[in-house]
Amino acid sequence: MNREHTYKALISWTGNRGEGTSSYTSYDRNFDAHVAGKPDLSCSADSAFRGDSTKHNPEDLFIISLSSCHMLWYLHLCADAGIIVSDYQDTPLGTMVEDKNGGHFVSVVLHPEVVITDAARIEEANRLHHEARKQCFIANSCNFPVTHIANCSVKNS
Repeated sequence: MNREHTYKALISWTGNRGEGTSSYTSYDRNFDAHVAGKPDLSCSADSAFRGDSTKHNPEDLFIISLSSCHMLWYLHLCADAGIIVSDYQDTPLGTMVEDKNGGHFVSVVLHPEVVITDAARIEEANRLHHEARKQCFIANSCNFPVTHIANCSVKNS
């Protein structure tokens, strides 16, 4: 059975300095992202594209989406397998290339650092990253490789 889910947001440009887009340099790239019932995000373009470097940009949000989707699937799979995860951190690294047609991501590498409670299950815990990659909705929507280099350790008492 296929189920369909929809997601809705409001993106509001806040970068009009009074002249609108009268020239490429006459406006800021700032915008707010609003999803009903959730805190607003104040965003901008990447500073490489005349954006505010103190705000999240679409590229940041993209790699965060990939990393968090993978993490949530991984935690789900570990819970189902009876593997207790006590800590999870990731430092995703995305590579985007600009070309004559604009630009596109060519890869994202996730670097999950996972702490579990049972040393005998480290190998199994590492294998579950492969299954999490297969299940991740966001990674399955990409036209480039999303890979991972995982490190699993055991919680010290």
